[in-house]
Amino acid sequence: MTAAERYASAKEVFGKLGVDTDAALAKLKEVPVSMHCWQGDDVIGFDHDGPLTGGIQTTGNYPGKARTPEELLSDMDKAISLIPGKKKINVHACYAIFEEGEFADRDKLEPKHFKKWVEFAKERGMGLDFNPTFFSHDMIKDGQSLSSPDPEVRRFWIEHGKACIRISQYFAEETGIPCVMNIWTGDGFKDVPADRMGPRMRYKEAIEEILSEPYDRTKVKPCVESKVFGIGVESYTAGSAEFTLSFAAMHEGCLPLMDNGHYHPTEVVSDKIPALLCFFPEIALHVTRGVRWDSDHVLLLDDETKEIAKEIVRCDALGRVYIALDYFDASINRVSAWAVGMRSFQKALMMALCTPNEKLQKLQDESRFTELMAMQEAVKLLPFGDVWNYYCERCGVADDFSLFGEVKEYEDEVLSKRA
Repeated sequence: MTAAERYASAKEVFGKLGVDTDAALAKLKEVPVSMHCWQGDDVIGFDHDGPLTGGIQTTGNYPGKARTPEELLSDMDKAISLIPGKKKINVHACYAIFEEGEFADRDKLEPKHFKKWVEFAKERGMGLDFNPTFFSHDMIKDGQSLSSPDPEVRRFWIEHGKACIRISQYFAEETGIPCVMNIWTGDGFKDVPADRMGPRMRYKEAIEEILSEPYDRTKVKPCVESKVFGIGVESYTAGSAEFTLSFAAMHEGCLPLMDNGHYHPTEVVSDKIPALLCFFPEIALHVTRGVRWDSDHVLLLDDETKEIAKEIVRCDALGRVYIALDYFDASINRVSAWAVGMRSFQKALMMALCTPNEKLQKLQDESRFTELMAMQEAVKLLPFGDVWNYYCERCGVADDFSLFGEVKEYEDEVLSKRA
């Protein structure tokens, strides 16, 4: 049977449950998922030659890592060709692209240093998201940036944040698509601190000063992202979940951003999504896969990924949740890592859109819990795969079994030739 014939059969099965798969796929095709540039070169960027520092670590040495802007954009283009649906590009500030002989430190970055990213995105009809880079720099002093007791250090990073606001506005104006600008730092302490409130007050005031930079709230969506701990800051982080959530709640226009690797392993972001949507008009996500801790493994179609997508769809919040991926694995082919992760989240969204959510909700509201359990288990074996394969065919991308062949061909022809 062809993919179209299998889809026709699956469509009939879903239709009996009140699910219109045609409508679901049409909606899925318009949901943007932001693809992070830093998977392609192991979070190194283009503005320094030093190692990755500041609470972030990438493991592995698979050959073919992108070493130049041209190589990174080429690799991203290949990954994009393997991913169906609507996409955005997520850029870190350390990926500024300078002309030969030119350099600007992070506090002096300008929109012109990201012109090539804008050209790349516009040629593909994509929007851009942005992240100030508060790591891998000599002005990180004793693990501190925006929370540092040194006013010179704080000033440097505040100016960096303001520059990133201006760049985010440039992205939005050029692409016509709002830019999500996420503030995250690894500020904290390795051992038990003597002062917990002081660093957080400095952090709060620094972010407030960054956000005092003028910007159009319809175009720039500033976020604050929390973390429970990091490498070298195991005992205390200034930007804890309570801090960032409270900051976003108290500062109009600032969104809370949840990374599902940044919580205790027993916490799940899927449950936090509907809680935050009760109070915030919009929220943002960095979707990853933590293995025992914030390990940033490549996203797979695991239970939490599916639950996150379910909650976005069940809450009718596809227009209120900004979805981006965030992981970096240097132990496998990096193009494949992009494609597999992005496709995994799109699969999760497709499954959520093809789930008879109204029927399940009605069973819960009527306290028919035995029937609800039975129905939820039955739904797991619906022919989602036939719907996905048809969607890939319609979008002109490889199906799951053909994906590796395309990646391997690119590896043989391009990646293997990099020294």
